[in-house]
Amino acid sequence: MQAGMLSRICLAAALSLASLGVWGQAKNAGEFKPQVGQAGKDVIWVPTPESVVERMLSMARVGPTDFVMDLGSGDGRIAIAAAKKFGARALGIEYNPKMVELSRREARKAGVEKRAQFRHADIFQTDFSKATVITMYLLPDLNLRLRPKILEMKPGTRVAAHQFNMGDWEPDESADLDGRNAYFWIVPARVAGAWHLQAGSDSYDITLTQSFQKVAGVAKVGDRVLEVHDSKLRGEQISLVIGNSAPHQFSGRVTGDAMEGTVRSGGAEARWNATRR
Repeated sequence: MQAGMLSRICLAAALSLASLGVWGQAKNAGEFKPQVGQAGKDVIWVPTPESVVERMLSMARVGPTDFVMDLGSGDGRIAIAAAKKFGARALGIEYNPKMVELSRREARKAGVEKRAQFRHADIFQTDFSKATVITMYLLPDLNLRLRPKILEMKPGTRVAAHQFNMGDWEPDESADLDGRNAYFWIVPARVAGAWHLQAGSDSYDITLTQSFQKVAGVAKVGDRVLEVHDSKLRGEQISLVIGNSAPHQFSGRVTGDAMEGTVRSGGAEARWNATRR
């Protein structure tokens, strides 16, 4: 092959490769890149640090059987971590369609696009009742707007939030990571009201009051009125203490309008059950 022809072929190949490189750069340049502080529907975007993401998901005990929904999912990092590091299915709800596309790209890069998916939607118009875990990084007033809907979810549903709490619904667990806060709650069963409780030969008519996971009330045993105190819910799990002198310690599970479990007093142990009146 003549030298001139070889030079022309090499030049043509170089120009072709260069044009492909320019095209690739232009394509990449057209991809959306989020900016910290950019405006959103209700909040500005600030990413959650990876250490906080991991702590939130660890506090919520996320595992392969979970369905995690991240409300206001931003660049998708929480949903992607739930799928990649904890093996869960995850769905991010995000109002900015460009962030949704970015999240989908990141999920593909991480190899979890089948388990971590994203939807362009308004979190306040979204049904998240099927989630076993809710995660979010929103403002305090948005957390409070979501709180009633979260409290209606299945008892035992786990909730993890970055930085902001839920007002007077105290967290079941919290952590401070270099000035960044992580909070964790478990949706409590609903037990306020009147119950009839049977423990062996003892029969109680109890009236319970409830403030989120905290429970109090009174119990009538014949002519006696006893205090229900030091009582708490952790999802469907309940603990009740009835009486101050020789107290009876009840532990068990709430299932709708029924409760059952074990009672201990003075070294003795028996089974108990209760039905809502």
